[in-house]
Amino acid sequence: MADRGCLAEAEAAGESPALVLGVNPILGWRERLRAGLAGTGASLWFVAGLGLLYALRIPLRLCENLAAVTVFLSSLTPKFYVALTGTSSLISGLIFIFEWWYFHKHGTSFIEQVSVSHLRPLMGGTEHSISEPGSPSRNRESETSRQNLSECKVWRNPLNLFRGAEYRRYTWVTGKEPLTYYDMNLSAQDHQTFFTCDTDFLRPSDTVMQKAWRERNPPARIKAAYQALELNNDCATAYVLLAEEEATTIVDAERLFKQALKAGETIYRRSQQCQHQSPQHEAQLRRDTNVLVYIKRRLAMCARKLGRIREAVKIMRDLMKEFPPLTMLNIHENLLESLLELQAYADVQAVLAKYDDISLPKSAAICYTAALLKTRTVSDKFSPETASKRGLSTAEINAVEAIHRAVEFNPHVPKYLLEMKSLILPPEHILKRGDSEAIAYAFSHLQHWKRIEGALNLLQCTWEGTFHHVSVYPKRELPLFIHFTAGFCSSTAMIAILTHQFPEIMGIFVKAVP
Repeated sequence: MADRGCLAEAEAAGESPALVLGVNPILGWRERLRAGLAGTGASLWFVAGLGLLYALRIPLRLCENLAAVTVFLSSLTPKFYVALTGTSSLISGLIFIFEWWYFHKHGTSFIEQVSVSHLRPLMGGTEHSISEPGSPSRNRESETSRQNLSECKVWRNPLNLFRGAEYRRYTWVTGKEPLTYYDMNLSAQDHQTFFTCDTDFLRPSDTVMQKAWRERNPPARIKAAYQALELNNDCATAYVLLAEEEATTIVDAERLFKQALKAGETIYRRSQQCQHQSPQHEAQLRRDTNVLVYIKRRLAMCARKLGRIREAVKIMRDLMKEFPPLTMLNIHENLLESLLELQAYADVQAVLAKYDDISLPKSAAICYTAALLKTRTVSDKFSPETASKRGLSTAEINAVEAIHRAVEFNPHVPKYLLEMKSLILPPEHILKRGDSEAIAYAFSHLQHWKRIEGALNLLQCTWEGTFHHVSVYPKRELPLFIHFTAGFCSSTAMIAILTHQFPEIMGIFVKAVP
């Protein structure tokens, strides 16, 4: 497992897996020469710089200038060193305060981010893989990377709420924003991936919507959607944006999604007729397919929220049959929640039998729903005192093992199901096996656990008897530069104080230093 993790990280960073695993790949003489020059480039520049300084020591009068600098430093008074250290302390303190504020707001160091994003490419720090971008080996590496990182990346929450009808209502009541800037930025990237393509310039309405998905201000996005509808009354993505962000109730959102469905089906049929004409038409078909699937899925969620659960189940089942490759949307998790609301436990078990497979990415919804079904058969008669006397039955052992498996996958969920931690509105994106996934799962599934008598009691007994302290994951560590600026600020401030209090001693000390 460790090797797989290292391999995935190396592939994600663009490094060769063979190098990470300690295997020397077979390279041609050109690649070996290029790698040798890249490895010795910094050393050659350093040696060349020293040689240039040595050759120009006489024309530049380096020795005389160095002697003049020494005389100048020896003539400085202690007041100069007090001012110097005080100014250095002030500047480093301001940098430290800014870095601390930026880290708490964005979760990363500003200086480190700038250096990695802008300075490293200029200095030649970006490494390129030997394989060409379009080569089969490169494609295989990318596919392996996606598979190995499937449980480590941020996923879109399949049960995310509607921004206008649900998230914004929370803002109106409390005056607080339920979504973070990082979460909304990820959603903007998803929208650009799902709802845009390279042929948008062919349709003016799609060109406007391409800009709308990049807008950060909600009123600007809504205004752009209306502009797109003025250009084309059948712009499906414009209706999608209005349903998500302008509609203040689920009923209004459903009405707009039905308009989007009518327009989306028309555009989808046109794209199907032209899909084999060129790669651009195929890209347009993929975009129109994504739009259609998204609309139908959100219509199913509207029906679920309005109490028409059987209608929602039918839409989800039809989607999964018509578009089986689009598993990235995790529509089966929406289906599981709706079937649990109907108490159709046999259908829930059938869905789990298909998706609870070792080759597919796991989730808290799958693991804890499997545990809930096993718990349901024994929870109404379960008693810790009785079980300790007579031992556990086979069904009880299966239920306990299922809970162990679920808690091992995500140990944060029990505290929310047992209401030991307060629930908040779920985010639009979740980190698998993290606290955000636990919030998203418990927000939608807590009622299903409460409905089954004794299920939460068995969960609590099993969890408390086996698992204790749950780590807070992921935990953000302070970047190295914040530690550096804090230490530099403290040291320069201390030197300034000592210089001010003992100017003669510090002056002697400075002059004594060569």
